[in-house]
Amino acid sequence: MPRTSLTARIKRLFSSQSASSQKPTPPDQTSSAKEISTPTPAAKESAKPLPKMPGDAYQAALEHNAEWCTSFTKSHGELMANLAKTQHPEILWIGCADSRVPETTLLGLNPGDVFVHRNIANLLHPGDLSSQAVIEYAVVHLKVKHIILCGHTGCGGVAASLGGASLGVLDAWLMPLRLLREKFASELTGDDQAKKLGEISVKEGVKNLLHNGNVIKAVEAKNLVVHGVIYDVGTGKLKEIHTSETEEERKKRLEYYQVS
Repeated sequence: MPRTSLTARIKRLFSSQSASSQKPTPPDQTSSAKEISTPTPAAKESAKPLPKMPGDAYQAALEHNAEWCTSFTKSHGELMANLAKTQHPEILWIGCADSRVPETTLLGLNPGDVFVHRNIANLLHPGDLSSQAVIEYAVVHLKVKHIILCGHTGCGGVAASLGGASLGVLDAWLMPLRLLREKFASELTGDDQAKKLGEISVKEGVKNLLHNGNVIKAVEAKNLVVHGVIYDVGTGKLKEIHTSETEEERKKRLEYYQVS
């Protein structure tokens, strides 16, 4: 896909976040959230379901790849030739490892458009070298224009953090969610606790991103916009999750976290 076309798609996705009006505060600040209807994927071919028997899934996947390769390279030959040489993604996507949230597909984009990091419950641990390395490479070297932190409905990690079952190593990984559950206990009432906690987690994740030194530099230079979104696995829609930051809060954040 030509770079200008990708830029146009991103602008449509986040039309309220135009570069000309961006202030040096978290870029996803408006008075209310909005839903974003994801565009139709560029590749029109409908995906074939894998067979139910686990033993057949791998072979079926290889066969589907061969079919996809023939079809996609026929219609996107120039793109594939360019991707063989380099990549210029404008988006870093940080999302959950859940199989129902395939970022490039739900954004309607192509190979090479999205740099990706996914883990259980789309959490950002400051000491996690994997996510921190991805963020640094994307921001410093690939110079992405957008970071999208995406949570989703029906997240198993969120549900587990609301329960009391022992989950082994996952208990340590999900600790940030349990801490948020404790911190925002008064807000987590009713039947939509998981939905509320998922949105709170995305907001906190955006804050964590804005504490990252490389992200701070890029945002302050107006070269980067950070977004928080929730994907509805039942409808296919993205909804922006907005955070707010006063100028005083921004100054304090820079004082505490900006490095040179």
